Amino acid sequence: MFKTLKATGVLGASCLALLLFSAYQSERTFDPYQQKIPGTGLSFDMVPIPEGTFKMGSNGGESDEQPVYEVEIAPFWMASHEVTWDLFELFLDKGFEASISEGPLNPEVDGLSRPSIPYLDMTFGMGKENKPAIAMTQYGAIQFCRWLYLKTGEFYRLPTEAEWEYAAKAGSETKYFFGDDPGELEKYAWYAANSDGTTHKVGQKEPNPWGLYDILGNVNEWTQDHYHADAYQKRGNKSVNPSFESEELYPKVIRGGSYKSEADMLRSSKRFASTPEWKRIDPQIPKSQWWFPEAPFLGMRVVRPLNPPSPEEIEKYYGTTPMEDY
Repeated sequence: MFKTLKATGVLGASCLALLLFSAYQSERTFDPYQQKIPGTGLSFDMVPIPEGTFKMGSNGGESDEQPVYEVEIAPFWMASHEVTWDLFELFLDKGFEASISEGPLNPEVDGLSRPSIPYLDMTFGMGKENKPAIAMTQYGAIQFCRWLYLKTGEFYRLPTEAEWEYAAKAGSETKYFFGDDPGELEKYAWYAANSDGTTHKVGQKEPNPWGLYDILGNVNEWTQDHYHADAYQKRGNKSVNPSFESEELYPKVIRGGSYKSEADMLRSSKRFASTPEWKRIDPQIPKSQWWFPEAPFLGMRVVRPLNPPSPEEIEKYYGTTPMEDY
């Protein structure tokens, strides 16, 4: 199911050279791993999502989920859980990060642009301990990924919409990864019927077959795609690693449903779009790049591609400055 990647030698080399090469040959396995945050006692788990082909969308869903088409996805790791407040607050508050870190922050991390400390309780009274971080903008989510990159040296990013659906479906072609019966959701998801109107600690429900907890419900999750209602109609019968990019702020695709969602909104193929209405009570002009003060249902989950992009592509991904919000 998973691949082992090996470096290769040079044909025609002497036996000695081949022996030397073998001695230094590196091997990288595509396995689950725990990513530690250097200088802290914190970590998070990543699970491998194998390469493959799946049917994206649903002919029985809404119009923006149609038509179903075939998508080929390259291998990547995905966080087993949604990003929690304990991790996000290290990024949010440099003083807090410095206070718990072993030694000073390195210059790149120390000089990182960070969110303004929110003027509201961004937990909306739901608490923080092992609960998903919420209400960050897509820009804020990407800059959190940049912080992770500077801390760990590994390229983390938001999933594409196709990667998210592929991972959520985990080989299934039913409404949910476990079948079509919404009565089974209780085992796997926090949603309107069982959440009591609040987020819950991550990892309390059963995971999907690829080891992803709360992939449905608890909080919606950012993707990196720009939302187009007719996106699937534009892609033809088959697409490879598709993604719609745009420098426009709205609308962006979010997935997965939340603790506020009804059962039908948790379908693996269901698409949602971000909106500036989530900033109506933000008093700043222009509006904050970092927070959606009316989106307590929105969080994030990170991925790491098996084959990372070039340093130039990485910097471009992290370095795009959003236009002023309205």
